[in-house]
Amino acid sequence: MSAWQFGFRGFDPADEGRREALCTLGNGYFATRGAAPESAADDVHYPGTYLAGCYNRLTTQVAGRAVEDESLVNAPNWLLLTFRVDDGPWFDLRRVEVLDHDQELDLERGILVRRLRFRDDRGRTTRVVQRRFVHMSAPHLAGLDTALVAEDWSGRITFRCGIDGRVTNSGVARYRDLDGQHLTGHRAFEPAPDTVVLHARTSQSRIRIAEAARARVFARGEPVDSARTLVQQDDLITHDIAVRAEQRAEVRIEKIASVHTSRDPASTEPVAEAVDGARCAPGFDELLRSHVLAWARLHREFHCGLSMSEGAQRAVRLHLFHLLQVISPSSSDLDVGVPARGLHGEAYRGHVFWDEVFVLPTLTLRRPQLARSLLLHRYRRLDRARRAAAEAGLPGAMFPWQSGSNGREESQQLHLNPRSGRWLPDRTHLQRHVGIAIAHNVQHYHRATGDDEFRDEFGAELLLEITRFFAALCDYDRSRDRYVIRGVVGPDEYHTAYPGREDPGIDNNAYTNVMTAWLCRTAAQVLRELPAARRHELVEQLGLRDAEIDRWRRIAQRMFVPFHGDGIISQFEGYDQLDELDWDGYRRRYGDIQRLDRILEAEGDDPNRYRASKQADVLMLFYLLPADELAELLDGLGYPLPSGTIPHNIRYYLQRTSHGSTLSAVVHAWVLARSRRHRALEFFDHVLAADVHDTQRGTTSEGIHLAAMAGSVDLLQRCFAGVEARDGALHLDPLWPTELGELELTLRYRGQPLTVTVTGRTATVRTAPGPARPPITCACGSTAVRLGPGETARFSLEQRPWQGEPP
Repeated sequence: MSAWQFGFRGFDPADEGRREALCTLGNGYFATRGAAPESAADDVHYPGTYLAGCYNRLTTQVAGRAVEDESLVNAPNWLLLTFRVDDGPWFDLRRVEVLDHDQELDLERGILVRRLRFRDDRGRTTRVVQRRFVHMSAPHLAGLDTALVAEDWSGRITFRCGIDGRVTNSGVARYRDLDGQHLTGHRAFEPAPDTVVLHARTSQSRIRIAEAARARVFARGEPVDSARTLVQQDDLITHDIAVRAEQRAEVRIEKIASVHTSRDPASTEPVAEAVDGARCAPGFDELLRSHVLAWARLHREFHCGLSMSEGAQRAVRLHLFHLLQVISPSSSDLDVGVPARGLHGEAYRGHVFWDEVFVLPTLTLRRPQLARSLLLHRYRRLDRARRAAAEAGLPGAMFPWQSGSNGREESQQLHLNPRSGRWLPDRTHLQRHVGIAIAHNVQHYHRATGDDEFRDEFGAELLLEITRFFAALCDYDRSRDRYVIRGVVGPDEYHTAYPGREDPGIDNNAYTNVMTAWLCRTAAQVLRELPAARRHELVEQLGLRDAEIDRWRRIAQRMFVPFHGDGIISQFEGYDQLDELDWDGYRRRYGDIQRLDRILEAEGDDPNRYRASKQADVLMLFYLLPADELAELLDGLGYPLPSGTIPHNIRYYLQRTSHGSTLSAVVHAWVLARSRRHRALEFFDHVLAADVHDTQRGTTSEGIHLAAMAGSVDLLQRCFAGVEARDGALHLDPLWPTELGELELTLRYRGQPLTVTVTGRTATVRTAPGPARPPITCACGSTAVRLGPGETARFSLEQRPWQGEPP
């Protein structure tokens, strides 16, 4: 198996959920899990099709409370295809003797191939090969091709091919007490002899979903006009298609599905569009050719060439593959965000968190319009964020920790601890720092692209309104002559209150406070940089007064940051008063303690009592801000950052983190890269393995961890290779581990396609030949060069010693 192939041998019912998630195919408009076409949701399989931005709300009585949840809807299953021989039972892999079974995901061409060979209870041996795709450039189309060979028998085969609307959202065990019946008003019909249609709508959001499926049968490579029987219910429609199978001759059925919703642009009505799509679509092989061409273009734009181990290459390619199946050219006009678990499952109910802070850097230097569309998704929800802030009695914009359709706060009110079986209050909505991530994304995007039009028309308004909110969160503490922020939750998530205190939230979370100072400084700077007319317009529109802007400047100089011990930035005020956890004892007792919060609650204890973190919190500062920028910021606040402070803080928090989130490995690999290379590479390996090996024990089956997947590419690009766009230039500051071999990246900077190659000793930038474009500036260390189309710059890298341990 090459580094462009990913797959599984044999049939393992206990592992099928993970395999289905990792074999998901999508195109940014919709995605379908890699479930067997003959399967239905049960204790082994979970077919799922998810359409970007298709949410619905339901209310359930839980623990004596009415709980309303919004979820990404599991759409009707277009995959449905099974068969039987003569009048025998419909095919079930668990009821035959499996001789061979493998699934192969072709990462280069975007095809899932399933090969199986089995013997039934009458001793008949049959070989089946199935190919499927979800079309990358025709976003409403998908195809499934099934070729069957009767090796040692002849007889009648009946294919059952159609659409199954008997689906619910039940793919996450801990959510199954919540109502999952999102689809209603099912209607099915047969618009043509070879086509079936199923239409339904979501119960609350009233999004209409229509799927049409066209099936054609071939024997010995020629079309067959087979007898068809229509099987029709309100929520299920199929054709039963009978065909004669001759020994050792191939019988093939190709299925083309067309999926449309009432949210589609350039659409009249989803049923008519779905029927037209199925009727006009070419055959499977012709569609496959254009699908492969679309993937080839994306591979050129997102090329990440590695000479590291084949397994690592495969993992990176798998990560890029899934990123592009969620955020693709097809999604840029859909007004969708970044679902934390992709379009691959139902964990987190398909909600959008802060994951774009880990995703955007990979997109911005390749397809900047995709990054722009994600930022516009936030901008369109700015009024909702303003309303949330006003309801909290504050100015500006308060973006939600979890959101779905319209930017309302969708964080759960209660969550189930599956270890204890108890429903518990959920306070994670107090993670105000999502607004900081949005503001950072706006600034990073503008630095990388120079897109002044976006900054002036959209980005500045976002940044200013977020800053107003965070500045209003600040109270002036006269006793300290400092500004403080009380009652929030930091990125860590384990600490949602002080021990024994009823009021939720903690005070002066260091990450939130420092980034608020960054916000205030950045907003004042952006306001100065705006064209005079736009600055005047925004100031008048938002009612900004000089006194408010002056207050931002004071916050940027007088924000309180808690410290304890010898230069340790306290995760929050009072953190050093918490108990130390017996880490070795818990590891001996439980082995895997990634979800330490669940373990402690099941014991009747509380993670709020301990200096224990789920994931990076203070260390997020070192991830988002370069060391010199952070030092300048803290120095401006009156907190000098002596040499060695950052490695000292990294060591301190590394010892107190359970890594209960896949993002924790991304951040730790990043912050360790300049001080402890071997540990950084260990965490990089953890990032590559997270979903491939389901290191969180059961979570991958509920959907891949998209931010961690994008984070693996970002680690290679911005961290290890040191490629960063800032100050009008493309900077290279590599600390490239020689263990990783050579890296080659294709990027696009200020409209110029280019290739960056990094080894342990050199960095090379080659611009693509072509029409005249303005030259770009590339810098490495103190050397800067100007490059026009078709030019090359080579930089010799200083061999810098690693701090903390030898190379």
